[in-house]
Amino acid sequence: MRKKMLLLFVVLLSCIAVFAGGSSEDDSTVVKIGIFEPASGDNGAGGKQETLGIQYANALTPTVMVGDTEYTVELVLADNESSNDRAASAAATLINAGASVVLGSYGSGVSIAGSDTFRVAGVPVIGITCTNPQVTEGNSHYFRICYLDPFQGTVLANYAYNTLGARKVYCLAKLGDDYSGGLVNYFVEQFTALGGEVVSETFPEGNSDFTSYIANAKNSGCEVFFSPVSTEAAQLIINQSDSQGLGMPILAGDTWDSNVILQAALGKDVDVTVTTFYPEGADPEFDASFKEWVNADSTRLSNNGGDDTISAVTAMGYDAYYFALQAIQNAGSTDPGDIMEALWTTEIDGVTGHIALEQVNGDAIRNTVYVKHANVETGGWDALPAVVVD
Repeated sequence: MRKKMLLLFVVLLSCIAVFAGGSSEDDSTVVKIGIFEPASGDNGAGGKQETLGIQYANALTPTVMVGDTEYTVELVLADNESSNDRAASAAATLINAGASVVLGSYGSGVSIAGSDTFRVAGVPVIGITCTNPQVTEGNSHYFRICYLDPFQGTVLANYAYNTLGARKVYCLAKLGDDYSGGLVNYFVEQFTALGGEVVSETFPEGNSDFTSYIANAKNSGCEVFFSPVSTEAAQLIINQSDSQGLGMPILAGDTWDSNVILQAALGKDVDVTVTTFYPEGADPEFDASFKEWVNADSTRLSNNGGDDTISAVTAMGYDAYYFALQAIQNAGSTDPGDIMEALWTTEIDGVTGHIALEQVNGDAIRNTVYVKHANVETGGWDALPAVVVD
């Protein structure tokens, strides 16, 4: 009896060992990519659309070769809630989950706020659409695949002055917001250098009434209303501009490139033009395939704003995922330090164009800005000529 019990015990131990060994082997062939994005707060809509691009790419390519071994790619999500105060804890969540590399965030302010947590942990981050120069400036762990605000702000100012013929522009940013405040500053710098005049104001956190700002823009004799703010604030500005008869073009940056904006502008007496990273139609195969994927699931469709319009941030999220995979392959390792080193020389041809990084701050080498105009009759974007800066 004792021999039988002993034999049973040995068999049980063997089974446990095999199971443990199998689990360990599975864990050893998984590489985790963190998604540092807002799923709530002011930038929740944009964060969800950027995340969709990453998730779609992962659905198409769920594995990566590291040396001679195929690894499964596991996406780990942390909602930074569009809040600088929540950035560090969201970053810590991804670090504690074992992310080898992190993607995000939509929103420059929260990217800057979370940066130091990633730096201390030695985990590299690839910024997708966070355009403020401070995101990568002076560090060697935060990289970026989009153009920067000095570039975008210059293009927008030139567009307002040369294309729209404006000589006086009203600028509205959110108080304390790195993205809108920074982009307005770069716009003002270029617009005044061209000889234009600017009236500039800021609104506080939580503001929902923009009527006084719209009235100030009208009364000051401005010819363009420039406000590169969150989609949440943008919807209110569009609605209140329509009801107050703003009577001048509205100009904004990449945050306004969203079907949320199109839905707000539909049927309204507004004139909205935005700059962005990718125009729908630039890669028909990608567009068609993504639309099929997003329409196949109600949650995805909801996260995309309720329809299958492709926002530029989605295409950028898609490219960021493949950029991360290429860096992992180049590193031949899942170690964050090895991936960080490999990122400097990583290059891919994405749906948004060729992506390579300059060697000072790890920013993308980009020279093209796409321009879109909201069609208030069809609820779609009309693509305008792209701006290429040599």
